Amino acid sequence: MKLTRRSLLLSAVAASGLRAEQPFGAVPSPRQIAWSKLEFCNFLHFTVNTFTDKEWGYGDEDPRVFNPTHFDADAIAEVLQQAGSKGVILTAKHHDGFCLWPTKTTDHSIRNSPYKNGKGDIVRELSEAAARRGLRFGIYVSPWDRHQASYGRPEYLTIYREQIRELLSSYGPLFEIWHDGANGGDGYYGGAREKRVIDKLHYYDWPGTWALERKLQPGACLFSDVGPDIRWVGNEKGIAGQTCWATYTPRSPNGGPGSPGDTIEAENNTGTRNGKYWMPAECDVSIRPGWFWHASENDKVKTPDELFDLYLKSVGRGASFLLNVPPDRRGLIHENDAASLREFGRRIRETFGRDLAPEAARSTVGNAIILDLPRETIVRYVRLREEIALGQRIGAFAIDRWNGGDWQEMGKGTSIGICRIVPIEAVKAKRVRLRILKTEAPPKIAEFALYA
Repeated sequence: MKLTRRSLLLSAVAASGLRAEQPFGAVPSPRQIAWSKLEFCNFLHFTVNTFTDKEWGYGDEDPRVFNPTHFDADAIAEVLQQAGSKGVILTAKHHDGFCLWPTKTTDHSIRNSPYKNGKGDIVRELSEAAARRGLRFGIYVSPWDRHQASYGRPEYLTIYREQIRELLSSYGPLFEIWHDGANGGDGYYGGAREKRVIDKLHYYDWPGTWALERKLQPGACLFSDVGPDIRWVGNEKGIAGQTCWATYTPRSPNGGPGSPGDTIEAENNTGTRNGKYWMPAECDVSIRPGWFWHASENDKVKTPDELFDLYLKSVGRGASFLLNVPPDRRGLIHENDAASLREFGRRIRETFGRDLAPEAARSTVGNAIILDLPRETIVRYVRLREEIALGQRIGAFAIDRWNGGDWQEMGKGTSIGICRIVPIEAVKAKRVRLRILKTEAPPKIAEFALYA
C-alpha cells in the first residue's frame, strides 16, 4: 500500500495512543491560560534614571532628584488603553534600588523625594488607575540592588523578600511578577564602591522566593529567564522565533540547570519541542532605543508600522508582546510615544476587528479544515490557535486557497500553540484550507480565523 502524507500523519497520531480529549505533554495552569489571553501589555520604566539621564543607575542617586511635577497615572493608563493594551507592569524597583513605593526596607525611596512632599506612592497611583481603565497590573522588582550595603551577602535576601512582601500584599491582585537576569556587578553598595559577583543559581534561593510569591499572589504569573510561568524570549528586540514552542526545558550554557541570567538564549527564543514545562515566551522591547526616557530619543520612537510588525513577530508567533513605554520627567507619556501607540491600536483594531470565518461553511476532511466563504474575498491574515489546555500538539501546517481548479499554498509554519498569525500576500479566495502536516496527538484547533 502506498503511504501518503495523510496516512503517515494518521499513523503517527494513532501510534501516540492518545484520544482527542487527553492532555498531551506539559499543559498550562489556569493562571497561564488567563495570561495568554492578554497578548499585548506594556512595561513602564520609571525611576531616578529618568531624571539623571541614565539607563542603569549606580545606586548613589540622591532621592531628591525624583520629582515628576505632573505625574498623572490616569493619563498614562488612558494612552495604554487606546493602544489596545491589556495590562501594565511598573518598575517598582530597578537596579539602582530606588523604590517607587514608601517601603520600610530602605531610605532610598519615594519617601525621601520631593514628589508629594514624600507622601506619594507611584505604585498605588498606577495600580488604581490601571483598575479604572480595565488594565491588569503587574510589578517588576529587580533582584540586583546597587544601593543596598548588604547586597551579595545572605542578609540581603531578607530585605529583598520583605520588599516583595510589601508589594504583593498592598496593591491588589497582580497578573505578573517580573524578575530579570541582570544580577551582580559594579555598584555603590552603601558607599562600598566595588564589584560584587553572586552565584546566580543559588544566591536568591529562587524556589523559596517563588514560593512566597505564590502564597501572596496565587493568580500571578512569574516571569524570569527560567519562568517558572513565563520565560524571557532571549532578546530585547521583541521578536520570537519563527518556531516558538510554549514548552521549555531551561539549560545553562555549561549544560546544567538554567537560572535567571544563565540560560542558552537561542533556546529561550525557540522553546523546546516536548519540553518539560509549559513556559511560553514573553517578548520585551522598548518603544525607544533605551528603556528609560531620554530627551535625545524623542525623535527615535518606533512607528506604528514597526509596532505592528513586532506584534506579528511576537503575538503572531505564540508569545506575548510586552512593549516598554517610559514616562518622561513630567510623569507623562511623551506626545510622540502616545501618537504612535494610538495609531498602532487603531491599526490592530481595524485589521483584526472582523473575522470572516463565521460567515463560512466549515468542513473537515482527514487532516484538513476547509472554510467555504459565501463570496470571494481578499484574505490578508490567517490566525490559528490550538486548544492549549490539552497541550501543544501540532508541529507543522499549511494554508491553501482554491484557485478554481486546484489548491494553491499561500502560507505555512511550524508551531501554533497559543496563537499563530500567518501573513498572506493579499489574494482573493472563496475557499481556504488548513492542512495539518505534523502532529504528535490528535490535533485540537480552537480557532481558524480569516482577516482582510
